[in-house]
Amino acid sequence: MILLGVGAKDRPEDGERLAAKIAGLRIFEEAGKMQRALADVGGVVLVVPQFTLYGDARHGRRPDFTAAAPPELGKRLFEAFCGAVRGSGLEVRQGRFGAAMLVSLEADGPVTLALSTDGWRESELGSS
Repeated sequence: MILLGVGAKDRPEDGERLAAKIAGLRIFEEAGKMQRALADVGGVVLVVPQFTLYGDARHGRRPDFTAAAPPELGKRLFEAFCGAVRGSGLEVRQGRFGAAMLVSLEADGPVTLALSTDGWRESELGSS
């Protein structure tokens, strides 16, 4: 499952690079090491839009969501990201943008990775 937060400064190429990164990550075990990617194990990607990932609670008692993309931009980039993941040959199931969803997850293993486009430099685009 991928929880996807879209920031106000995100661009379509950020989503394309993130999709390529996710498709190529060797995070599934074989012979005691993480050696297999999602396609290798016949996995499916569940992409859930989650603007609250941009909640900033460093100040005060109420989260600030100003770093999240406006809904129109967020939805456009969310759809583009899902398309980029599909373009890598993976099956994608996606949550509904802007909907309150109840998502259940059964995790298998001790690993959780947080990927972010924050801090990617222009010169790094195109490489994954």
